[in-house]
Amino acid sequence: MSPLSEARKKSNAKYNAKAYDRLEIIVKKGEKDEWKTHAAACGESLNGFVNRAMNEAKQRDQQKMHDSE
Repeated sequence: MSPLSEARKKSNAKYNAKAYDRLEIIVKKGEKDEWKTHAAACGESLNGFVNRAMNEAKQRDQQKMHDSE
């Protein structure tokens, strides 16, 4: 695969800024590699794993709130 041209990098950055929000997650030294390895074992990228984990937690929380009504 050939490296991206500067124009393509700029275009990608512009699209990403428009289409996505960014989160910064801070973990202790070494934990990032552990999470990355775990995500890969699950067949996911670290970003995909974090998004799935957040979505699953949100669903559980919403179900708990619904059940307590």
